[in-house]
This record gives sequence, C-alpha cells and structure tokens, in this order.
Amino acid sequence: MRRRPEPVAVTFRALLYLLYGVPLLWIVLTSLKSQSEVLTSQASVFFRPTLESYHEALADPQLVASLRQSAIVSLGTTLVCVALAIPAAYALARIAGRVVVAALSMLVVLQMIPQTANLIPLFRVLSQWGQLDSNLGLVLADATLFLPWAVLLLRPFFAALPVSLEEASWIDGAGPLRTFFWIALPLARNGILTVTAIIFLVSWGEFLYGITFMLSPEKYPMSALIAQQAGAFGIDWPRMMAFAVVSSAPVFVVYVASYRLLRTGLTLGAVK
Repeated sequence: MRRRPEPVAVTFRALLYLLYGVPLLWIVLTSLKSQSEVLTSQASVFFRPTLESYHEALADPQLVASLRQSAIVSLGTTLVCVALAIPAAYALARIAGRVVVAALSMLVVLQMIPQTANLIPLFRVLSQWGQLDSNLGLVLADATLFLPWAVLLLRPFFAALPVSLEEASWIDGAGPLRTFFWIALPLARNGILTVTAIIFLVSWGEFLYGITFMLSPEKYPMSALIAQQAGAFGIDWPRMMAFAVVSSAPVFVVYVASYRLLRTGLTLGAVK
C-alpha cells in the first residue's frame, strides 16, 4: 500500500516550489513585456504579451556565439572533472587510514575557499601559460573550482560497492585496472551520470571566471553575455530576460533528462 505524503512534507515541498518557481515565472513574464510595461506597476501580471524581445535576442549574432562558448566550456569542464574525479574518488573509497582523512579534509577546505580568492592566482597562471582569453584556459579554471566537489560527490557511490565483487574478480585473475574498468565503473554508473549532470549544470551558469578570464566580449559565455546587457544607458529588462530564458533552455533539457538520476543518485550518495 502506497503511503500518503505527510502534511509537513507537502507544505515544505510547496514552499520550495514557490521559492524557486515564482522567480522563474517572473523572468518569463518579464521577457514577454515591452520596456514600458516593465516600468509600470499596472502591468505586473495583466499585460499584452509580445515576442519582440525574443526576436531581438535571436537576431543578435552574439547569442549563438555565446551559446556555443557555454556549450564548449561546460562540456570541457565536465569531461575534465569527471575524468579526474572518478579515479580519485575510487581511490579514496578503497584506501583506509589517515591519508584518506587528510585528503577528504583538504577537499572540504578547498571547497570553503571563496571563488574570488582564486582570481588573481589563476589569472597569473593562465597568463604565464598563454591561456587567457581561450576556451582551454576557462575549462581549466572551472575544473579547479568544481573538481573537489565532484570527488566528494562520487566517493560515496564507490564506497557503497561491495568489496567482495572486486575480490572475486581478483581470484579469477583480473588485475586492478581490469577490476576498476569492468567491475567498479559499471556498478557506479548511476553515480557517475549524476555527477556528470550536476557538473554540467553548474558550469553552464558559472559567471565570475567567464567574465574575468575571457578578455574579448565576443568570447563571453551566456552568463557573461546576460550581465553585459546592463549598459550605461539603463537596462533593457525584456531583452535581458529573453537572453536568460534562451540560456536556460539547454539547462532545462539536461535537468529534465537527468531528473530521475539526480533524485535517486543524490539520495543514494547522501545515505551511503
């Protein structure tokens, strides 16, 4: 028999929907207004919708370029983070002792460092490597930001795998690498896909590194392009919100496609 949700859980869920849903609805409604209607309180909810801001946004060649930049940087950051986080998380899940405690503590400390504190050191390093104003430089910068988090998220999935399965493969003659690729990776597939989706979602919306390490405005990702809409002569709110809605479309598609993985994967990782 299926349990009915408790009133407290339903109330809390409804509050979360309001907290996150109302701002998103407001963004969409603002993108459908004219500039004059945005500035009047009478048109807060009741107004005549128009797609003029979307026509202007889609006609801007910078939009396509920024979407391409965001896709390249997000995919690159995700690949680098996942490729490095998987072996690190597996090692931390299988090795016991003070080394693991020290490594996990270091990862937590790295997560606590403010992003702004890394700007000057990363700027100097990327400048010395000749990677300022390049996609590779921004991918490396974003990877340093999200890699500790990816390792911390992946470790519980590997720790939940039965060691007996790996011991059985060793008895059959499989080496450490074969056991890792043929036993551990397939069993932790859901966790890897969950972390992959999360890293892609957060790297898509990263703003500070994108606007700092990309020196040419034509190479800005979507997050920096949206901020660029605030000009010296005011803000065209409908156009800015139209850019935000178009930018959110790929993120929404990835979120919907990976929703079940995110829901079950994060719960499993938190419990284990």
